[in-house]
Amino acid sequence: MTTTSRLQLADITKRYPAVVANDRVSLRVAPGQIHAVLGENGAGKSTLMKIIYGSVKPDEGQVLWNGQPVHIRNPQEARALGISMVFQHFSLFDTLTVAENVWLGLDKHLSLAEVTRRIEAKASEYGLDLDPRRPVHTLSVGQMQRVEIIRALLTDPKLLILDEPTSVLTPQAVERLFVVLRQLASQGCSILYISHKLHEIRELCTACTVLRGGRVTGECDPREETNASLSRMMIGAEPPELEHRARTPGETVLRVQGLRLARETPFGADLEGIDLEVRAGEVVGIAGVSGNGQRELLYAISGEDTRADPAMVQITGQPAGRLGPGRRRALGLHFVPEERLGRGAVPAMSLAHNLMLTRREAVGAGGWIRMGALQRQARGIIEQFNVRAGGPDALARSLSGGNLQKFIVGREIDARPRLLVISQPTWGVDVGAAAQIRGEILRLRDAGCAVLVVSEELEELFEVSDRLHVIAKGRLSPAVAREQATVELVGEWMSGLWDRPHDEAAREAARV
Repeated sequence: MTTTSRLQLADITKRYPAVVANDRVSLRVAPGQIHAVLGENGAGKSTLMKIIYGSVKPDEGQVLWNGQPVHIRNPQEARALGISMVFQHFSLFDTLTVAENVWLGLDKHLSLAEVTRRIEAKASEYGLDLDPRRPVHTLSVGQMQRVEIIRALLTDPKLLILDEPTSVLTPQAVERLFVVLRQLASQGCSILYISHKLHEIRELCTACTVLRGGRVTGECDPREETNASLSRMMIGAEPPELEHRARTPGETVLRVQGLRLARETPFGADLEGIDLEVRAGEVVGIAGVSGNGQRELLYAISGEDTRADPAMVQITGQPAGRLGPGRRRALGLHFVPEERLGRGAVPAMSLAHNLMLTRREAVGAGGWIRMGALQRQARGIIEQFNVRAGGPDALARSLSGGNLQKFIVGREIDARPRLLVISQPTWGVDVGAAAQIRGEILRLRDAGCAVLVVSEELEELFEVSDRLHVIAKGRLSPAVAREQATVELVGEWMSGLWDRPHDEAAREAARV
């Protein structure tokens, strides 16, 4: 490390009414260093990053920038110093285009046309496929993450903070991002990197600070550690092994046959003759690069899109293509969307009241809410899924991303569905919580539930799925048994090449 650190935190403390988020945290980041901040959900990582970026004010402690004390009062002052941040929860305006969103954070002397040109150049330079003219509301979560990354890169930062930047990126996109980050570091840019993917930290980072319960509990060179040793530093134990027992599936619970739907926006994907079957007591996984029809398929299954012919979507043998979400829930379908805040949960509502989005057990005669029952129900989910929150009355927006994910997944699993459709089940959760969620999915499956999982994490799909499909360009591949699925095969199929001989498909996938 050089004599003068790019960034130094000294005894940073931040208290909230229900928790001490940061307790006398200190760390140093050298110029050109890729420094990991590791910790379980609720350990205080995101709060610490927001303090550096000026969006949260510390109660105690000091921030030094290039050896000089600074008081960063807001993100504008942070950007003026050369600090950029990519948030785990995106700060984008849905009704604006990609270029307009990026323009908001840049020098206003630039024209929108110039910003558009720079986005295209940066996206091409770093291999991040993105159309600057698209409205943000038409993007998948993975595409929104690219917007945030490119917006940060366009500021030519001296310190780049990345909070779960690869949570919904494909392995190929992650590899390209790592090339970008190493290139930035070689040019002197310091990087603070938050991720729950331990193999990424070991591959990319040269230093690591571990937080637990808001305190620094360790520092290490992650290149000299194993996933197991990092897990022990982070959560005090190694995550439990998943037990995936062989099971003979039962009757068909979800059948999608011949589903064809035209895109509803110019930037969506047309669904082309989708055939899909999920039986009781099995997990079916769908892999694919974001923007290839996942959103359209999930909307058609969940009831948010009711344009399909009734027989194209069948739940427990009932034609459901024209039924809304409420009537599909009555048939036993529960759904976890990929967007936590705004669709999975209402930010300004308490956890207890967020149960009411999909659960009605606490509604009594005449429509009155039995608050005692609602509180007990929420408290049970908090305890069962180890959600770190200030209790049932805590607002959804007050939770860390991973803890909110655990609550939303727990809410739907606790409903004991006949069919669970879940998108990106472990987005942004730590290794212990990810193992817990995946274990709960397998227990639900063993109890006879039909489970459909859509994820961009192949490792996750290989762990929980009995059968796998790949979606590409609005088409769905044939199913392949988990034992026969390989990263190479799925990678080829992500280019829509499942109809070609293996050798020819491999050559074409490499060109793509």
